[in-house]
Amino acid sequence: MTALSPRVDTMAMQTMPMRPLGNSGLHVSLICLGTMTFGQQNSEAEAHAQLDMAVDYGVNFIDTAELYAVPPRAETYGKTEAYLGSWLQKPGNRDKVIIASKVAGPSSRLTWIRGGSHRLDRANIQAAVEASLQRLGIETIDLYQTHWPDRNTNCFGELGYVHRESEEMTPIEETLVALSELVQAGKIRYVGVSNETPWGLMRYLQLADALNLPRVVSIQNPYSLLNRSFEVGLAEIAMREQVGLLAYSPLAFGQLSGKYLDAEVPAEARLRQFGNHFTRYNAPHALQAVKRYVALARQSGFSPSQMALAFVNQQPFVTSNIIGATTLDQLRENLDSVAVTLAHDVLSEIERIHHEFTYPCP
Repeated sequence: MTALSPRVDTMAMQTMPMRPLGNSGLHVSLICLGTMTFGQQNSEAEAHAQLDMAVDYGVNFIDTAELYAVPPRAETYGKTEAYLGSWLQKPGNRDKVIIASKVAGPSSRLTWIRGGSHRLDRANIQAAVEASLQRLGIETIDLYQTHWPDRNTNCFGELGYVHRESEEMTPIEETLVALSELVQAGKIRYVGVSNETPWGLMRYLQLADALNLPRVVSIQNPYSLLNRSFEVGLAEIAMREQVGLLAYSPLAFGQLSGKYLDAEVPAEARLRQFGNHFTRYNAPHALQAVKRYVALARQSGFSPSQMALAFVNQQPFVTSNIIGATTLDQLRENLDSVAVTLAHDVLSEIERIHHEFTYPCP
């Protein structure tokens, strides 16, 4: 195969693209800094260094969650928000960024969160927001998201949906009303969802329009070369309803960097340390697909990470691409992806690989 055509836009290295956050009136950077390594793999000082670098690059969007650090543990619960909060207390920093956080949905494993009885109901959402505001040291969270649905559905690595006639769930209307009360109280500005399905997102929008409640402005779901399931049912909603994707795991937990193809994988690598928590990124066909994408990137003159991130950056339904890193070198490489534009021949080869390995990491 002949060499493919890279394109590096040197202007993009100087200007971070901005995109509208739904109908909020806010504009957020194409790259969002994800923070789930803060408090687990990154110290407070390292977290602050990442935040400083991201802001220097023009990033104005920071994503966190009450659940973080990841993988979730009682010992690290809330640490990420606390590290971000100490950075926000430095003069001028709060005015530089838009802060997004999340309330945890129900899980029998997370017994340390509000006694293990956390749901997306009024009492839990209010308690979660108050605790997050205290850890962050701010008066208002700009974007507040449900971390995952309060019902049985297919997310976190599941493609097929299995319906359960009898299940305990908090009605979406109750969740949205609780969030509306927090908007009215000035505790949060805008509402988003995460790990949602097409039915769930449309239900939020339907209720908002019918009951004059806050409209969801974003959806944070996984999206990468290894998981393009968002394109099937949610991309059209994102475009038609102005609910853009905040894409998480754009490197599939580091798989698309190619580092796990090396004989010597660093001991601190996330899948080396926490692979048993994120088995969807070790799916049977994942390694074969990664080999093909890594080879294409190198043939095209890109680093594997930058090609994978540039693919996400170029999607019209993406509002912001959430990147994470454990070192400043990794962060710099990921931030530089905004300078990369994938030409038609590269995109054609990506589609060819995608048709062969459609959902290796659901």
